[in-house]
This record gives sequence, structure tokens and C-alpha cells, in this order.
Amino acid sequence: MSAKFTWLIAGLGNPGEKYAGTRHNFGFMVIDVLLRQAAGRNEISLSPAGLMKHKCQLWRCQTPTICHDPWLAAKPLAFMNLSGLAIAEICRRYYIDPKHILVIHDELDLPLGKIRLKSGGGLSGHNGLISIAQHLGHSDFHRLRLGIGHPQEGDAADFVLSRFNEQERTVAEKVLSTAAKALQTVLAEGMQKSMNLFNSLMIDSESIPPSP
Repeated sequence: MSAKFTWLIAGLGNPGEKYAGTRHNFGFMVIDVLLRQAAGRNEISLSPAGLMKHKCQLWRCQTPTICHDPWLAAKPLAFMNLSGLAIAEICRRYYIDPKHILVIHDELDLPLGKIRLKSGGGLSGHNGLISIAQHLGHSDFHRLRLGIGHPQEGDAADFVLSRFNEQERTVAEKVLSTAAKALQTVLAEGMQKSMNLFNSLMIDSESIPPSP
């Protein structure tokens, strides 16, 4: 049996330079911040785990100051609408408890500057969430929703694949910092504590992310 991991934290996005920094890749960006902050991390070789065909980057992480047990961070790389292939395989291979899966994704129905932790519920038409629910066979996993807002004009599909403008980037960087703090709180004290601390926040260009 594989080592016990307390959480699988997966950020959603699309692979390749074409999509780097786009709104739809907000989840990938949070994983990058988490990896920089982890005291110990190493990328897991995907071939022995049978994950290469599912195109995923996977890291074993250790943050002893907040969580004694190791946890996994993942970036599915088979494009958004196929994200569930890798997530389901990781859960199968590493015996991840369904109650300890947390998916980070962009959210049109929240404004930029708003983050919201959520347990289960609807999928909001998000292709990444739909794929994960299909391959897991349920939608009971946790989510960290990162608001990007609706476009003022034009198509939503084009909007999510666009990049933040200069003013938005200032807010987005604070969102990334706050999201990382929220996830550290999840690792240390669980979902409910993190929801209580972070779901009421509205981050703007002047706000300072709180400490967990």
C-alpha cells in the first residue's frame, strides 16, 4: 500500500504557454504559490504510478509547521475538460479519502477578489469540475473557488482564456497569497475553520491578506 497522504490539493488549468497566466489557469497559479511555500517537496515520477498517460504533474509535499503528515499537490495537464482522468487515478493509486480532495478553480459567478471554500454541491457548468465528478463518480469533493467575474461584453469562453489586465493583476496576486493561506489553514485545522476565516473576505488592491 502507498504512503498515507492527508490531502490531495489539485489546481485546474490548461497546459502550455498559450494558456499561462489566463483566468482559467488561476488554479495552477495557486499550486505554484503553495509549492514555493512548502518546506519540503519533491515531484513524484508519474510513470511508475501509471499517471503518464493521464498527463499530470504531481508533488509530495511536507509542511511540518502546519501539518505533520505529507500531502499531494497536482496539476492535471490533459486540458480542463479531461482533468478528472488524472484526479481519479491519483486517488486510486494513493488511496486518497474522497473527503480529502480539494480542487482549486476559477469561478465566473464570483467577482475578482472573492474566494470561497465549498464542500460538494453543484458544478456551475465548469468543465474541469464536471470531468472530475464524472471520473470520481461523485461531486462530494471540496473546492476553492477563485472569482474572476463575468465579462462586461463578449463571450465567456473567450473571457476565461484571456489574461488579467494591469489593475486586475494587482488584485489577482493578493488573491493568490490569500488562497495559499486559506489552504494552509485547511491542512492545519480543516475546512470549517478555513471557511470561517476566508469566505467573508473581499480582496481589493488595497487589502492585505490575513494570517490564518
